[in-house]
Amino acid sequence: MRQAQWGRNVSGGGLRERAPAWWAMVVALALVMPWPSFAQPTDETAVTPAGVQTGSLLLRMKSGYVVATRLNTDIGINVSGIVSRVSLKQSFRNDGASWVEGVYVFPLPDEAAVDHMRMWVGERFIEGEIREKEKAKKEYEAAKVAGKKASLVEQQRANLFTTSVANIAPGETVTIEIEYLETVRYDDNAFSMRIPLTLTPRFIPGRQAGRQGSGWSADTDRVPDASLITPPMVTASADHKVTLNAVINAGVPLQDLESRYHPIRVSGSGTSYSVSLGSDKVPMDHDLELVWRPVPDASPRAMLFSESINGNPYYLMMVLPPADAAVPTVVLPREMIFVIDTSSSMHGTSIEQARQSLQLALDGLRSADRFNVIQFNSTASYLFPAAVDATRRNLERARNYVDRLQANGGTNMRPALRMALNAAEYPSHLRQVIFITDGSVGNEAELFTVIENDLGDARLFTVGIGSAPNGWFMRKSAEVGRGTYTFISALHEVNEKMTQLFNKLESPQVTDIEVMWPSGVVTEAYPERVADLYAGEPVMVRAKMTGYPRSGDIVSVRGDSAMGGWQQVLGLADNQASHGVAALWAHSRIEELLESARRGADADATRSAVIDTALEHHLVSKYTSLVAVDKTPVRPVTSNLDSEQVPNLLPHGQSQQAIFGFPATATSAPVQRLIGILCLLLALTLLLVRRQRLSWAA
Repeated sequence: MRQAQWGRNVSGGGLRERAPAWWAMVVALALVMPWPSFAQPTDETAVTPAGVQTGSLLLRMKSGYVVATRLNTDIGINVSGIVSRVSLKQSFRNDGASWVEGVYVFPLPDEAAVDHMRMWVGERFIEGEIREKEKAKKEYEAAKVAGKKASLVEQQRANLFTTSVANIAPGETVTIEIEYLETVRYDDNAFSMRIPLTLTPRFIPGRQAGRQGSGWSADTDRVPDASLITPPMVTASADHKVTLNAVINAGVPLQDLESRYHPIRVSGSGTSYSVSLGSDKVPMDHDLELVWRPVPDASPRAMLFSESINGNPYYLMMVLPPADAAVPTVVLPREMIFVIDTSSSMHGTSIEQARQSLQLALDGLRSADRFNVIQFNSTASYLFPAAVDATRRNLERARNYVDRLQANGGTNMRPALRMALNAAEYPSHLRQVIFITDGSVGNEAELFTVIENDLGDARLFTVGIGSAPNGWFMRKSAEVGRGTYTFISALHEVNEKMTQLFNKLESPQVTDIEVMWPSGVVTEAYPERVADLYAGEPVMVRAKMTGYPRSGDIVSVRGDSAMGGWQQVLGLADNQASHGVAALWAHSRIEELLESARRGADADATRSAVIDTALEHHLVSKYTSLVAVDKTPVRPVTSNLDSEQVPNLLPHGQSQQAIFGFPATATSAPVQRLIGILCLLLALTLLLVRRQRLSWAA
């Protein structure tokens, strides 16, 4: 019987004959399953946090997990005209049992001129001093090793800084106060200022190239400092709270003063007002923006501020072109290329804002216009192979396409930018690119170069989306792209902000702007070339003179528009004294120097000029830092010093799972798939063994 059964199985393709077929099926199944990739990132892939994000305030130390050094921020603002001085007091409390070093990466406005730092320990404070970056770092490290209290403020990006605080004792609180100057923005008859409170995690392209910081990303060949700009993020915190005390002296009567995203208390009258937050427990998960509008008759047409240092006068000038200078006489057909970010950082509220903004933009197209839609995340794709006429059918197809857009993957901007700027041209149409994104990238300089090289005759308009967009990327991309920028941080303001943008898109810019200073004095003014302007935008210039102007000297501003030429004349004697104008000029000079280096200027000469300017005006820059050291050692030499990366609070409306939890961002899904495949193989093996035994038993 057994032999007959065996023979029958053999002759009929029995178990031993069928086993290779079974195993072939198993192997084939394994081959088609999505196995995890262990290869190094390619040129266009993101370096990921690899499970560092825990969603809690626990950080892994050599001795195990401890509660992270806690952080809160007090903001003080004093506005005089269009010059604002801001103080940030960041309090670090060590709730662990060991001496620690706290490292905190934080955002500032990209035009902030950081000039002061103080370290407070109890009632004592130590004033920070400006040093070359390498010297400041060595001084800080020596103090850290010696057990002394020390703090270091470094710039990683124009809008991203790092504060390091050494030797915080268990249970101790150390407060670091940072001060900066900024020019208040004026646009569409309103003054505004924006204080970043957190940051959106940045996409890091390139191949891994070591590590110099403690961020979740390694450094890469395209973002060499990635480990310094990728702090951990937490979704909730008992700390990370902000308070505000602001004094707004606009110099003109105000019609209203508001905060777009936070409830505030306002007191005062006339031209001076005090502002505080409506609650004492406001989380640091949404940028703070204050907006004030002059009464219509008091809206300024020109403002001039001055400051004298070491015998040199410095000027800050704002001139607003006439309201009718941008009235179009001929409506040109446009080729509108809409580029929308659908990466993981746009998940949640941000993608809703982006979709709604894009739908409004589609509604604003005219029948003579052409358009296309490009979306990008890890890859880029377009709706139409080339721009199409704005017909009812094409627009309906585009609206359905936009409604279905979802957020996932990385923020790989470069292919999308090149796709938009290098598309087939239509000489009869003016190309305008509307770029809707949160700007969560680490390779900003690389992208500025792409825009500059590929722009041609197009204009690039950026729309910053979300509660904590990358303001530097938005402003600089629009500047390089000869366009303008807009922030949309809440659904209720989409209509208002997009309407303002449409007005700019439809109004020809004021071009060929010249600023003529009096003869006989040497003037160094920035920007060196004033950019084209759109409706409601002013000319803003910062200047330094060698020697004082003569009585009656004037500065003249003129330009061309669709309505013809215009000119504005200001007497240099008719100015307001304002502390900080010199530092703002120095910050503008440093920005221009770094831009020239990006375009190929000599790197060593640029570095030397930046250092000289920053040291003279006591500013933090790419090559200078602020350092404060207490002279008395406080940590016993026998006690170890741990280092903690203090987390940021995830921006409001964003999902940590969406940003860090998708397969493209190194979740446990690949491992789980691998375990599942192994279990399947084991189950099939056991099944085969069991059937073989049953056949033998039969």
